[in-house]
Amino acid sequence: MSRRYLLPILAAVGLAIGVVAVIRENRPTQPDRPAVQPVAGPFTSFVAGAGIIEPSSGNVAVGTPVPGIVKTVFVKWGDWVRAGEPLLQIDDRDLRARFPPALARKKEAAARFEQARVQLRIADSVPDRRAISLEELETRRAAVAIALAALEGAQAEIDQLKAETSRRTIRAPEPGRILRVEVRPGEFAPSGAPSTPLLVLGDDRQFHLRVDVDEHDAWRVRAGAAAVASVPGNPNLRTSLHFMRIEPSLVRKTSLTGSSTERADTRVLQVIYRFDPERLPEVYIGQQMDVWIQVAPECAGSRAPRVGKP
Repeated sequence: MSRRYLLPILAAVGLAIGVVAVIRENRPTQPDRPAVQPVAGPFTSFVAGAGIIEPSSGNVAVGTPVPGIVKTVFVKWGDWVRAGEPLLQIDDRDLRARFPPALARKKEAAARFEQARVQLRIADSVPDRRAISLEELETRRAAVAIALAALEGAQAEIDQLKAETSRRTIRAPEPGRILRVEVRPGEFAPSGAPSTPLLVLGDDRQFHLRVDVDEHDAWRVRAGAAAVASVPGNPNLRTSLHFMRIEPSLVRKTSLTGSSTERADTRVLQVIYRFDPERLPEVYIGQQMDVWIQVAPECAGSRAPRVGKP
């Protein structure tokens, strides 16, 4: 092939490639189908919100009234406990070391009390009242009272030690299932309200769903309104809800969806529903669910009714 034809041929090939590339770039593309199809609301008129699953008793954060080293943890995750069952024990060796001296003081006080009683009984049994003065008799009676007070004080000290020892064993305040265990034997357990609770328990025989309704939609919600919840990512997992109550005070929204248009300072009305966990065994405490609450159709120009009033 002559060299004078090579350059035009290469230019034509390049032009063809460019045209094909432009056509391919301008060709309309099919939008990607979402992995999960959006769920249609179950009601003709509804308010949507996000709900968090809670145990029916709420999350009970178990603490300790006295700080100390954890000696024993009696429970593990998933255990069901009855009210009063021991959950964990704080090291009580310091209190047990005080029992022997306290028992010895009680024994000494009991002996002195018995001695004072015998001396008083002897004085009272003297047939001739002139043989013992009235002052001596009153002194012996006072000695009996002092010895009795000392004996009662020694017994009170022992009772106090028993009470303090009993406080070192943390017991379940109500029946429930152990949801979290955040402490191990040998760790230090602070008293008060630590940032991380030692144990968390709750009654999971019924689930509560705490639904956040945006403050702009709060006026549309009525007490007793029907509601349906579904699991995000699987709209086939859904259940009807039973109304429990409406929290009378709006709170700051803490469960954010991550949307770029969502305001972080939004306040929400919290509506509490319940459902049987056996109807949705695939859900867990702390999981978020999509919720639709049935409301009456909006009327233009109508006055906004008070929230929670039927």
